[in-house]
Amino acid sequence: MEKTTASTASTVSSYVAVGDSFTEGMCDDLLPDGQYRGWADRVAAALAAERPGEEFRYANLAVRGKLIGQICAEQVGAAAAMGADLVTLAGGLNDVLRPGCDIEDVEEKLGKAAAELVAEGRTVVMFTSTDPTRRLAGSTRLLPAILRMKAFVESVARDNPGRVAVVDLYSAPCFDDRRMWAEDRLHLSPEGHRRVAAAVLEALGRPAAEDWRAPLPAAAPRGRAEKVRDDLRWLRIHLVPWIGRRLRGRSSGDGRPAKRPALAPYEG
Repeated sequence: MEKTTASTASTVSSYVAVGDSFTEGMCDDLLPDGQYRGWADRVAAALAAERPGEEFRYANLAVRGKLIGQICAEQVGAAAAMGADLVTLAGGLNDVLRPGCDIEDVEEKLGKAAAELVAEGRTVVMFTSTDPTRRLAGSTRLLPAILRMKAFVESVARDNPGRVAVVDLYSAPCFDDRRMWAEDRLHLSPEGHRRVAAAVLEALGRPAAEDWRAPLPAAAPRGRAEKVRDDLRWLRIHLVPWIGRRLRGRSSGDGRPAKRPALAPYEG
């Protein structure tokens, strides 16, 4: 796709992150308070560094496990009311992972969220999903919905030139590397979060310190026994509990508050 870069002022004074576990920062390094850091915190740190001696405010409303309807109901209005210069909006993949996903409903809700957030001149950054079929067996069924969502997000950016930017993770083969992912194979590793932060900053027109799309150095090949051992561990520790929550109608984010619910000064 044609790269869409937002038109931003030389500095950003406030930023709100909206979404699910991707934006909450699942499986990144832990902060002193026990929460995950995440790419959004990394973006906030970089933007705050552009304003030495000046206040930079940051909120992260994202909560793991949230569906797009919950994101719209619980986060979007609150984010819009904060009046920040910048909002990142990611959501819908949890819906796509569930059988019987109503993709038209997901697109409608995501589009309304983007329209509400882009109002009053704020900048919005959206995302395309990575391609799971190149690294996860059995994920082919997800591809039509993921490609449709990709096209939809790109259309939102085209309809809002200079106000909506897209971080195109789908077209970055570096995310095929298992080292970009945590042990659960659904959430980014610290290196993955670092790359996404660099991609967001690039979408905001910041000069790139490195090519976030570049492949990692070659890894030592894994033997069959190691692969089987890793697969069995993944099934036992991650997949089976995930299926159990789905069967019980539960989510990993049930009852969990946002880690930064107020637009407050960011101090690193």
